[in-house]
Amino acid sequence: MTIKEAITKGMIMLKSNNIESPKLKARLLLQYVLDKPRQYIIVYDNKEITKKQQWEYFINIEKITKGIPLQHITHRQEFMKMDFFVDENTLIPRPDTEILVEEVIKISKRMIKPKILDLCTGSGIIAISLKKNVPNAEVTGIDISEKALEVANKNAQKLNADVKFIKSDLFENIERSKFDIIVSNPPYIKKEEIKKLSLEVQKEPEIALDGGYDGLDFYRRILEDAINYLKTGSYLCFEIGYNQKDDVIKLIEEKQSYKKTYCKKDLYGCDRVIITQVI
Repeated sequence: MTIKEAITKGMIMLKSNNIESPKLKARLLLQYVLDKPRQYIIVYDNKEITKKQQWEYFINIEKITKGIPLQHITHRQEFMKMDFFVDENTLIPRPDTEILVEEVIKISKRMIKPKILDLCTGSGIIAISLKKNVPNAEVTGIDISEKALEVANKNAQKLNADVKFIKSDLFENIERSKFDIIVSNPPYIKKEEIKKLSLEVQKEPEIALDGGYDGLDFYRRILEDAINYLKTGSYLCFEIGYNQKDDVIKLIEEKQSYKKTYCKKDLYGCDRVIITQVI
């Protein structure tokens, strides 16, 4: 079987199981199995692959048909033009989150040596991306999951990013110091909505998805305590669900401790990021 034939057969298997982007996933999976770049797959598409490679490839194609995310097989996800390690213990990074990171980078670059706290860091993508783009920043990432922190530390080492990671339930184990920026992409899916998500998303850790009965639990908790860890004029930066703008802004306004709140849209025109400042 040639590379081209394997991709075609894999694509047909994925498409018949209603898997999104079947051609792309079939190709990426074969790149992973062969440990070759995209250009190799294109140039040598008539090259025969071994029986062992065929077996590994189609076993993994079958995993995808059963809802296993491609990234959990390849353990790779690109974010901010960097390759991050991911596994079943962390949320898979989405392009939407780059909007949040880019906005925080803009804010950070107006500061001399910003002190940044990343809440619910997961695989560390936000904290690491900020450190790589704002080298003079002091960045700390926290998460309640030890397994997620193992992934975050692995990514920091892989990408040579000097980020401190701490196991903490939000602010629980954080010293009462003042930060210039607190950023968070917290769990924000309504509890009852999780079971309605695609099978692929349901394979991601529930702890990284579950935002409580209305999806706003973490925003409430963070807004309640963040004021004790931010200087006057400092920034609190959130990623939000596409339909949560009004609810989150209402929570911010109820606290009467924040000002100059604004929202940024994602690449699809959905409200995705909320930035506010401490009075």
